[in-house]
Formats: sequence, C-alpha cells, structure tokens
Amino acid sequence: MNMESFTSSRFFLVGLLVAVSIFAIGFNIVTAQQEKSESNKLKFVTRAEWGAQSPVKPPNALVVSPAPYVIISHTASNFCYKISQCVLNVRVMQTFHIESKGWDDIGYSFIVGGDGNIYEGRGWDVQGAHTFNYNDKSIGISFIGTFNQARPTDAQLEAVQKLIQYGVESGKLSSDYKLLGHRQCVKTDSPGEVLYNIIKTWDHWSQTP
Repeated sequence: MNMESFTSSRFFLVGLLVAVSIFAIGFNIVTAQQEKSESNKLKFVTRAEWGAQSPVKPPNALVVSPAPYVIISHTASNFCYKISQCVLNVRVMQTFHIESKGWDDIGYSFIVGGDGNIYEGRGWDVQGAHTFNYNDKSIGISFIGTFNQARPTDAQLEAVQKLIQYGVESGKLSSDYKLLGHRQCVKTDSPGEVLYNIIKTWDHWSQTP
C-alpha cells in the first residue's frame, strides 16, 4: 500500500469513528429524552435552560401547603409555537415583571407555551405575584398567548392538565383544590373568553372562589 492510499484509508477510518460516536451520542440523548418523557409525560424547561435572571430576593413559602388553589391566566402576549420563541417570550416577561412592575421575579409559578413545554417560573411551594389575595395560597399557571378569540394548542392544554395532575400526585396541590380563572379573582379579561370557557369544563373548576 502506498503512502497516499494509507493516508486515505486512515482518514476514512477516523471519519467513520467520528460519525459512529456522534450517532451514539445522539442516540443516547434521544433515548434519555424518551425515558424522561415516558416517566412523567411532562416536558419541563428549567429556569437555567431558559436563561432566567436570579430573583431580586428569595421567594416566601406558601402559607398554605399543599396549595388549595390553581389560578389559570394568559400572558396577553404574542403566541409561540417553537421553543426558541417561547424562551424569548418568557425572558422578556421576566424582565418586564422585574423592571417595570417592580416584582422580585417572574410572577407565575409556571408558564406553558404553544409548543407544549412547561417553563419553570417560581415553581412549587413558593408565593407568586400573579393574583392579588391568592399569591400566598395558590399555584399560578399562565398560558403564553392571548385567548380572547384564539384557542390554545392541544399540546398546551394537555400540558397544563398533566402539570396539575402531577401537582396533586406529588403533594404540591391539595387533592380537593379549586381551579379558578384569573378573572374570577381580580378585574381582568384573563385568561381570555375562549380559554376561560375551556377550563370551566375541567375537573375542580369552581364557580365561586
């Protein structure tokens, strides 16, 4: 074998090994994601993953735990279908809540995009800044978008229902929690007429706060 043939064969083998390695890494990532998906059926995007700022100060714990209320709102912002769009939306939202509203962090416990991902806000067990008089005893879940006329995606609706069920199963929500629309607690259009009519058909929705 001449030197040129040897060199070509060597590059081919190296390239083949690199390709196999990349395939193996990709396969492992996909497998891990599938296992995670199968284990909890929820697609969480953590604060670190969406690039959250640190809170101005640590949040206070809920005064009632497990939380007896779930408050559903909409963000009254642009809709998002892709994770890149939703991440940008959540980042802008946090900045607005901190710098314009003077809050310590993004107001919601969780934010759910049209992509079906659940974006971690303040999370479980701590007070939010989403619903006056209910922040210390509720979990606030907000749908990204404006739903006065438009309908959330099926993925968005399913993600919120699964998140609530997970909250009950993990002891974060009371088993007899009340589900309320934002407009039932404060003067607002949120969560929009279309979304409000949808959640009124869900288990645990209460006509009275």
